Amino acid sequence: MSEAPTGEAIRVEPLVARILAANPSPFTYTGTQTYLVGTADLAVIDPGPDLPEHLAALEAGIAGRPVRAILCTHTHRDHSPASRPLQAATGAPIIGCAPLTIEDSGPRADAAFDRDYAADRVLADGETLSGAGWTLEAVATPGHTSNHLCFGLRESGALFTGDHVMGWSTSVVAPPDGDMGAYMASLDKLLGREDRVFYPAHGPEVTNPRRLVRGMMGHRRQREGQILRLLDQDVGAIPDMVARMYVGLDPRLAGAAGRSVLAHLIDLRNRGLASEDADTWRSVA
Repeated sequence: MSEAPTGEAIRVEPLVARILAANPSPFTYTGTQTYLVGTADLAVIDPGPDLPEHLAALEAGIAGRPVRAILCTHTHRDHSPASRPLQAATGAPIIGCAPLTIEDSGPRADAAFDRDYAADRVLADGETLSGAGWTLEAVATPGHTSNHLCFGLRESGALFTGDHVMGWSTSVVAPPDGDMGAYMASLDKLLGREDRVFYPAHGPEVTNPRRLVRGMMGHRRQREGQILRLLDQDVGAIPDMVARMYVGLDPRLAGAAGRSVLAHLIDLRNRGLASEDADTWRSVA
C-alpha cells in the first residue's frame, strides 16, 4: 500500500473501500483505517476516532447509501468513538464487539479504552451480518484485548483484522486485559482459516496472511525463549529483562516493553513454567 491520503475513499476491491483517518502516531502508524463494505448498502468497520474531518470523509464515502451496521473490532479510542456521531448521522446500529473498559494506569503503547462505547448488538464468534451482496462473519480473536473481533467477508475471502494482525508492526499485548496465551491461540485460529487477504486497521493489507501469522507466532516464541533463558540465569526483574532483550530501545518505550514481557511471564506462570515472588520472577522448570 502506498501512502494513502487521509479523508479519501480508496477502493481496494469491488466490495471494499478504505478511508484513512488523520490520527498518525507511534501506535496507529499512518492512522486508523475505516472500511466501507458493500455497494448498494454498507457496513462500516472501525469508524475510528471522533474527528470532524474524518466523520465528514466517512459521510462523503457513504454518499447517502443506507448503512446497515457500524462494526467495531474493539473499543480502543482510535477505533470506536466515531461510532456514536456516525450513528446519529446515519441511524445505523452499532454492532460487533462487547463493551469493555479497563482501569489501567501503567505505561501503554496503544490507545486507552473508549468509555462511552455501547453496542446495540454484540456478535458472538461465527455470527453473521448481511447486506446487498455481502456477508460478514464475526471471528473472535481475544489477546490484544479480550473483546477483539475480526470480520470475514465471505464473498471475497478478505478478513478485517483490526489490531490483531498488522503488516507494519506486531500487536500490543499488555496486561491486565491483554492476554498472551489468548493472543497466541487466536493467531493459531487464523492459521486454520483460508483468508485471501487481511485488511488491518493500521498499515498495508497483508497478501500472504498465513506466512505473516506464522512469522508473528515465531517472533513471540522467540521472545518467550529469551525470557526462559534469562530466568534460568536468575534474571528475574522485568526492567533487567527489558534491558537485555531490547538493546538500544528508546527509553521512552521501556515501560511498554515491560508490559509485553509481563504478558509473556503471566502466560508462562499459567502454564506452570514460571512463578512470581513480589517483583521477581523465577523459572519453575
